[in-house]
Amino acid sequence: MHKAHNGMYIDGTWRPAVGTEMITVVDPAGERPIGQVPAGTAEDIDAAVRAARTALPRWAATPPAERAALIGALHDRLVARKDEIAATVTAELGAPPPFAQAVHAGVPIAVCGSYAELAAAHPFEEKVGNSTVYLEPVGVVGAITPWNYPLHQIVNKVAPALAAGCTVVLKPAEDTPLTAQLFAEAVHEAGVPAGVFNLVTGLGPVAGQALAEHEGVDLVSFTGSTAVGRRIGATAGAAVKRVALELGGKSANVILPSADLAKAVAVGVANVMSNSGQTCSAWTRMLVHTDRYDEAVELAAAAAAKYGPRIGPVVNAKQRARVRGYIEKGVEEGARLVAGGPEAPKEQEQGYFVQPTVFADVTPEMTIAQEEIFGPVLSLIRYEDEDDALRIANGTVYGLAGAVWAADDAEAVAFARRMDTGQVDINGGSFNPLAPFGGYKQSGVGRELGAHGLAEYLQTKSLQF
Repeated sequence: MHKAHNGMYIDGTWRPAVGTEMITVVDPAGERPIGQVPAGTAEDIDAAVRAARTALPRWAATPPAERAALIGALHDRLVARKDEIAATVTAELGAPPPFAQAVHAGVPIAVCGSYAELAAAHPFEEKVGNSTVYLEPVGVVGAITPWNYPLHQIVNKVAPALAAGCTVVLKPAEDTPLTAQLFAEAVHEAGVPAGVFNLVTGLGPVAGQALAEHEGVDLVSFTGSTAVGRRIGATAGAAVKRVALELGGKSANVILPSADLAKAVAVGVANVMSNSGQTCSAWTRMLVHTDRYDEAVELAAAAAAKYGPRIGPVVNAKQRARVRGYIEKGVEEGARLVAGGPEAPKEQEQGYFVQPTVFADVTPEMTIAQEEIFGPVLSLIRYEDEDDALRIANGTVYGLAGAVWAADDAEAVAFARRMDTGQVDINGGSFNPLAPFGGYKQSGVGRELGAHGLAEYLQTKSLQF
């Protein structure tokens, strides 16, 4: 596991923070402190932004092939540290070790590799009639990342920003800063020039706010709650600066009558339980035709019961209280508990654990069907026909992800095309690191991953001849 640095990574070196305040990192499975990192202030953010601004002209002028080679070197450093990354995520997030290895370490490594290739291959200029259009870096990027996928969310922002020729100041979530420090070490070892990437740990309302407001930042890339995203969007809008916002979700898993019900339910339950439900794109609403509803409820309850001891804790005590509060609200509003509940799991004497929970008889207007819970809680909702299913699927303020199941792909695609959401899995389609990810409606602005993710960090200049 990574050992905490008592400093910030600014301008290519670890340096002491301006203030003396510290953030204690707690292991959510054992409820014990495992490290401390400095709580950065506006002064630390200012120093990091200045370093990024100073480094920008040279980095922006670096040929794309050279930038690609450095991102490739960073990818290799992350591969070399894969076990340490996984152990660190397990320690500070509570992710079970196999999941930490495969997803928390494996997926961002793949994404980093994809940007090493894209940086080399992307056309940064094009001819349009009598004009040449150049794609140039936006400038200094302020990246603010969440705790639920600590390395993945960092790589999703930093790799395309570096590929585009931007410089970066990262403010990671206060619950999982050790993974961010490990990433900074990998950047340093890869030989990325001083000032191109900078890390300031700190609290969202202090360091995060200072970064979003800083006049030296050209683009703010934020992943987190819709409430905070609104504030960052308003701040950036007032300063006429670009934003990329990847926010909340309340995604629908639509099981059409022709689907293989057992498979659709099993994969749907697994999707919600993985990462202890702490995934903004989780399919937390399962929509089933009324004729097959009772069978789906039985299958979902049985599947959730098997997850009991296998899922990790949620990230902290506040999150556990929030999730349990939603479970209590579901019961209060008349939904029927068929698995789990608000009580602590019997086999866990300590740790911020929540039981894998499934509700039946959920109606679309209930709180648990409308608000993002961010825990291992699934709602089963019945529908009468396809139009009813579509109305329910689209009937929230969110539009981040979703799934559709049918006997054949064409039937599922026809339904998916009518959903107001940014990404839909068809009959259990697998993750693609090159496919754009991002939201409709209040799930955000902009896209991450692949060429669409790279485009967020580029601006255009046209020369007429």
